[in-house]
Amino acid sequence: MTRRIEVAPNSGVESRFTWIAIGILVLVLLALQVRLWTGKASWAEVAELRERLEAREGEIALIEQQNAVLESEVRALKAGPESLEARARSELGMIRSGETFFLVLPERSSRSAAPDR
Repeated sequence: MTRRIEVAPNSGVESRFTWIAIGILVLVLLALQVRLWTGKASWAEVAELRERLEAREGEIALIEQQNAVLESEVRALKAGPESLEARARSELGMIRSGETFFLVLPERSSRSAAPDR
């Protein structure tokens, strides 16, 4: 003789609970996805912030180079009066008393030397 096992029919309560739980999980997953793609600290915002950070780091590197150049100029100017005098002569046109200043103009080309008619 073979034994027969009877299975109770699936009650509607268990089936409904399963579908409600799946629905809630899907809604939670969708809410998390929406926040991930559009909310604060989303992928797009993080990518934009990284680009801005890289740009700022480039600006900082450039400014640090400029600061290094300026620091070396300050050290040179503090080191002795010769560098200070040389800079004043080249940038400000300083002339010592007793010196004569000569301004040498470039030679005119043949075209510009001809009188206008």
